[in-house]
Amino acid sequence: MFGTALLFGLLTGIFLAIGFLLGGMTGMGIALVLAIVINFISFWYSDKIVLGLYRAKPSQDRKLNEMVAKLSREAKIPAPRVYVVPRNEPNAFATGRNSKHAALAVTEGLSGLTDGEMEGVLSH
Repeated sequence: MFGTALLFGLLTGIFLAIGFLLGGMTGMGIALVLAIVINFISFWYSDKIVLGLYRAKPSQDRKLNEMVAKLSREAKIPAPRVYVVPRNEPNAFATGRNSKHAALAVTEGLSGLTDGEMEGVLSH
C-alpha cells in the first residue's frame, strides 16, 4: 500500500510541475484537480478498466472456476473473480487493488493446457 501511495504522490507531483510550467499557479490548481480525479479513478476502477480493454467476460467454465477456488483455498487467500479474454495467445494476468477486490483473467489460448499445467499457470 505504501508503494501505491508513493506512486500516486509521484504522479501528482509530475502533474503539478507540468501545470505550473504551463499555467503558473492557476495551471497548478487545475493540474491538482486533474491529478486527484485520475488517482481516484486509477485506484478504485483499474481492474474494470484493464478487463474492459481486453474485452474480458466473467468465466462460465465450471472447471476453471473450481480450479481457481481450490488454489485460493490452498493458498489461504480469497478467491478472485475469474474472467476469460477472447485471445488465442496463451496468457493469464491478475488485476485489482487488493486480494479482496482481485480479478484473474485467462486467455482462451490456455484452454489447450493439461490440468496440471493450468494449475501451474494460475498459481503463478
